[in-house]
Amino acid sequence: MSRVGFRRNAQEVSGVDRAHSVAADTIADDPRPYRVYLAWFGPGMVKVGITGEARGAARLREQGAVVFSWLGRGPLMAARRTEELLRSALGVPDRIPYARKRAARAELPGAAERAAEIETLYRRAAALEGAGWPEALERLPFEPVDHAGVFGLGGAGPAARVVTGLVAGGVVAGRLVAAAGPDLHLETAAEGIVVLDTRLVTGWDLVGADARAGISVPVVALGAGGVQDGLF
Repeated sequence: MSRVGFRRNAQEVSGVDRAHSVAADTIADDPRPYRVYLAWFGPGMVKVGITGEARGAARLREQGAVVFSWLGRGPLMAARRTEELLRSALGVPDRIPYARKRAARAELPGAAERAAEIETLYRRAAALEGAGWPEALERLPFEPVDHAGVFGLGGAGPAARVVTGLVAGGVVAGRLVAAAGPDLHLETAAEGIVVLDTRLVTGWDLVGADARAGISVPVVALGAGGVQDGLF
């Protein structure tokens, strides 16, 4: 059993370098290549986004994307224009509330159905070439990448509850059965599978705890609450 206790960390957490954040758009002449992607998180939940080509699929794993496909590659501004085009022409969002992603993971369809939904959107996006598609963006072929196995989803059953906050001396003890994006899925004796969003751990030190302690932090039923959404 993995067991973790928490205590406040007095050290100030360093901020994100916004000048090099993809979301900031502060470096319009960035010479690095970027990729536009389509990401699927659950039925009816597909988003468009961009990431630096050098990062590969890391950003997709960070967001907990169950399936994704690249759509195109090119300079930053061309990638941004394509993102805007898909939002306006196809109604595709650039973010999805994380609570919805978490709830969708509790009951995922099969791999073929997951890939089919994102392929449909890819074909609609590809049809926009010649209708506002930036010339500088090279379209990439549809190649779905499924992360369900990488995340460990489906093997241990759906999560039942989610941690909503940490408290001094609080304990989370359980067996790690899956990890998707910032979420750890922990199998516990008393609460079933509990999700711990690791973004909650910021500002806390992790210390050893008695494995028999179980869960002594606030939890709610999955879908009833959680961490405030960020840029994902």
